[in-house]
Amino acid sequence: QVQLVESGGGLVQTGGSLRLSCAASAMITSFYAVGWYRQATGKQRELVATITRGGITNYSDSVKGRFTISRDGARNTVDLQMNSLKPEDTAMYYCKAETRGPTYWGRGTLVTVSS
Repeated sequence: QVQLVESGGGLVQTGGSLRLSCAASAMITSFYAVGWYRQATGKQRELVATITRGGITNYSDSVKGRFTISRDGARNTVDLQMNSLKPEDTAMYYCKAETRGPTYWGRGTLVTVSS
C-alpha cells in the first residue's frame, strides 16, 4: 500500500508564496504521474498541476504562470511552488499518484490565502 503525505500548507496573505511537498512511501519515479489537486469548500476537486514520469508538466489555466510543479529525487517528493497567491487559491490541496493499477491519494494539506 503506497502512502502519500502532503505538507507545507498554511495561512498566507494575498501575493505571498507557499511550497507544498508530497512525500511518497514508494519511489516517486515509479509512478506514471503525480499530481496536485485542490478542493475548496462547496466545490468539486480540481486539477492544479501534474508531472509525468518523463517530466512532462501540465497546469490548470488558473495557476499557469504562478505555480510550478517539480520532482526532488533526493527527498523523493513532488513539490508545488505557489507564488502570487490569491484568495481563490484557498483550498485543501491533495497529492495523487497514478500507476497502471491503483491510484493513490494523500490526506491533504490546507492552504488559506487571506485578502
